[in-house]
Parts: sequence; C-alpha cells; structure tokens
Amino acid sequence: MSNYSEQIASRRTFAIISHPDAGKTTLTEKLLLYTGSIQTAGSVKGKGGSRQATSDWMDIEKERGISVTSSVLQFSYAGKCVNILDTPGHQDFSEDTYRTLMAADAAVMVIDGAKGVEAQTKKLFQVCTMRHIPIFTFVNKCDREIRDPFDLVEEIEEVLGISTYAMNWPIGNGRDFKGVFDRNTRHVLAFQGDGRANAEKVVDEIEAELGDESLDELIGEQNHHNLMDDIELLDGAADEFDLDAVLCGKLTPLFFGSALTNFGVEPFLREFLQLTPTPLEYTDTLTGETVDAMREQFSGFVFKIQANMDKNHRDRIAFVRICSGKFERGMEAYHMQGGKKIKLACGTSMMADDRAIVDEAYAGDIVGLFDPGIFSIGDTLCGGGLRVQYPPIPTFTPEIFARVTQVNTMKRKQFVKGMEQLAQEGAIQIFKELGMGMESVIVGVVGVLQFDVLERRLKSEYGVEVRRQPLPFTQIRWVLNDTDELDIAKLRFSSDTLRVENMRGERLMLFTTDYALRWAEEKNPDLKLSAFGNVQF
Repeated sequence: MSNYSEQIASRRTFAIISHPDAGKTTLTEKLLLYTGSIQTAGSVKGKGGSRQATSDWMDIEKERGISVTSSVLQFSYAGKCVNILDTPGHQDFSEDTYRTLMAADAAVMVIDGAKGVEAQTKKLFQVCTMRHIPIFTFVNKCDREIRDPFDLVEEIEEVLGISTYAMNWPIGNGRDFKGVFDRNTRHVLAFQGDGRANAEKVVDEIEAELGDESLDELIGEQNHHNLMDDIELLDGAADEFDLDAVLCGKLTPLFFGSALTNFGVEPFLREFLQLTPTPLEYTDTLTGETVDAMREQFSGFVFKIQANMDKNHRDRIAFVRICSGKFERGMEAYHMQGGKKIKLACGTSMMADDRAIVDEAYAGDIVGLFDPGIFSIGDTLCGGGLRVQYPPIPTFTPEIFARVTQVNTMKRKQFVKGMEQLAQEGAIQIFKELGMGMESVIVGVVGVLQFDVLERRLKSEYGVEVRRQPLPFTQIRWVLNDTDELDIAKLRFSSDTLRVENMRGERLMLFTTDYALRWAEEKNPDLKLSAFGNVQF
C-alpha cells in the first residue's frame, strides 16, 4: 500500500495555456528537452522549418506552426511522474482546450512579455478559475523587448482578478537582458545569450548579495541599481508567499524567462513541481461526494477522443484521466454510460502521436484506450465494484455553419464514417435536415479554422474531398418538447429557418437572425427552445 500511495503522490498533471504565439508549445518542448524526453527541440514555426514541435503531430500543425488539438506528453523528472497536456492556443480550437483543462490538476499560463494579457488568455483563465485549480504564470520572451515588469504584474492582477507573487525578477530586457534574480535563494541567474534560437547553453547560478560590487561587473552598474530598487519595492509592498492561496487558485506564482533560448526553464520546472498539488479529487454526481484519488478502486473519465493517430491502422483512442486507484492492462471495468462491463485490454501512454503500451497507471495519469466506437466524451469508467459518475463535459454552442457534401458520390461510406468520427471527437458538430440522410451534412463550428482542419483530415485520413457552402445561420436552439408532444414539422417558421437533428437524435432549429428566432417563439407559444443542450458525445 505504501508503494501504491507513493506512486499516486508522485503524479503531477498540468495543462499549458496561452494566447497564440505566446510560446506555449516552445515551453513544452524545452521542458521535454531538460527532462531527457527528447534530444533536440524543434523550433515551432510553419512551412519552411525542417523541425517541428514534438507535441504538434498533425500535418496541418507542422505546416502552419500552430497547435490545433491537445497533446498528451508524459515524462519523469526529480522523482515525479509528469503528465503535460499541451493545448491549442487559437480561439477556434478553444473547445478542445476546455475539455483538456477538465483533466488537469494545475495550469501553466504563458504570457508574451511584450503583449501582456491577451484575449484568449482571459478566456482560458476563466475556465481554470471555474475549477479552482492552481495557476502558474510564465512571462516569456524576456530576451526581447518586453513591457515594464511592474506594468505586467498590475495588468495580470487587474484584468484577470488574481493576486501575484513574483518568484523571480528580470534584470534588464531585450538586448540588455542579463538574467533573473531568484527571490527565494537571493541568487542571480545570469543569462548568456549567443544570438541563436534554441541555445542549449547551461547557465550557472551566481551567489551574490544585492549591493555586492561583483554584481556591477556581472550585470552592469545601472542594472544592479535598478534591481536593488525593484526588489526593495517588491519585498516591501508584496504579501508573503501563501501556498494555500496558490492551491485554491487565488494567487499565481510569477516566473520570468525565455523558452526559446532555454533561459529560466529548468529553475521554473524545479520550483513548479515542488508547488503543484498531487492528483485532485473529482465529484461523483450520483452522491455529490468527492472521490479520493488514493481510493483503491479504479475510476476515470474520457475527456478526449482522437481518431487516426496511427496512420497505419486508422484506429481511435479515448484519452482517460484516471481519478482514483490503479489501472492495470487487461482489467475489467464498468462503463457507466454504456451500462455494461468491458475489458480494458490495452492501455497506452503518449508522447504526442508516439505511444507505448503500459501495464499499469495510477490516479493522475492519462492513458489512451483503444475505442471500438463505444466511448463518448464525458463517459465514466469504474473498476472493483465501484460505481461513480463524473460530471459531463459540456460542448460549446456552434457559431458558424456550412453545408458539406462529398465531391465523389462513390465515397459516401468514407464520407459518413469520417464525419461521424470527427463529430465524436468533438472537433465539429454535425446536423442533418429532418427526414434527410447523410448525403448532405450541416456542420457547426466555433471558429472558421475548424473547417480547414475538417477538410484536410477528411482528405488525408479518409480519402474524401468535400465541397463547403457557407450558410447564413447565426442562432441555434434545442427543441425541448418531446416528439409525441409537438410535431415541429407542422409549426410556423420563417422561410429561412431550418429544422435539423444532431447525431444524438435531438431536434434543433437554425435561425438566420434574432428577429426570426423571436418570430418563431411568438407564432408558436407551445414551442420550448433552449440555447443549450445535452450535446456532448
């Protein structure tokens, strides 16, 4: 039992979030580099580069230099088993990020030091605060010209509404960047840039007291003077470091560094792993009680489904966050939503699209299970006679719609399979007109870039080319009335309103304007509509 408890206590599971181009995936690469998980970090850039990020495994990610789907990466460092969830930063894929954050025990928020808090950072931060998970902030790109550090601190506190505690402090910036001062050890970590991206030079900590003349030579007299003033102000004005406030998401430890040049990454990792919590407890919706991660019976939930990660086998993997107990290959588990026992024959650990079979995993770990088509996002698995059900994972309401049809009618089978699998992943939402088949499908997405990904994946993974026709709909509503209670085919709607159903058989209405929606409600007083529905797969 002691080894079992130690295994769970060693788990650290966190997500990395940011606005696009703040350096999130680059930071992920450097964490893997320092831990020996990879030997060479790929600079995250599109098209011309010969190296790509480890966590960006799709062709479109490699070409465009962006993340469009969350990746799971696991490694060991300093006695800890670490699970990193690298998420998309682009707002068009924020739904995938939202689902991934449901499986994280902490979050690392990467901020571009020159731009500060950006739009997508705010949106993702709000998701973290909803779960009350610890948030650690890494101010990136300090080797470039950044804003005044005090202005950044003030903006984080005012815009995001969270207190900050600077764990280190930058010395100069841009071409004059000399390193950081560690407020805990009172040491200076000197930066020695050689002008190259992906520099792998290891820098030494230099023990020197503020006011020591040796610092004048190391960082420059003016930088030394400014540093003394800054630290005096920080030490006098800032509250004491409060770990309890960090763990409940009220205080964010703040680190400065440069992921691209490797500066400050390893000290951040060491400090971060000391402060992050062991696996958190999740709530059982059946009883309203939390499930202890140390509980012996296995339980977990599916937070992501990814098809065709292995191009040779075209399989589908369900990513499961283990919430309690121990997973063992070949074990029997109860599928709560399916209402039956299943055998978990093969579990895999992930390094983006590379996988390795695992014989066992513990609470806090992420395992990939082969999915023959029985799992949906939000499903709960239980073992050892345990019966719990974790909260469902909501789906974002689509905002942009298009009609998608296959170019080659002989590819109908591949078209239907591709559309259904991508919908089950949560990459898109698909609808069909009432009484119609799958020859023509209406696709709803949160962001227009999702259409590009859909077309690329249908072509590369299913061999299907499609046509896309934009549709003018701006509003979607779920019909709450039962089928035998109300026949929506007989109701009065404007000519540009469309009656559809989703893959779960739920009836919905698509409206082009707010006026058309209000008109439908006025002319059909018995019609019950909702802006939200139980639409998670």
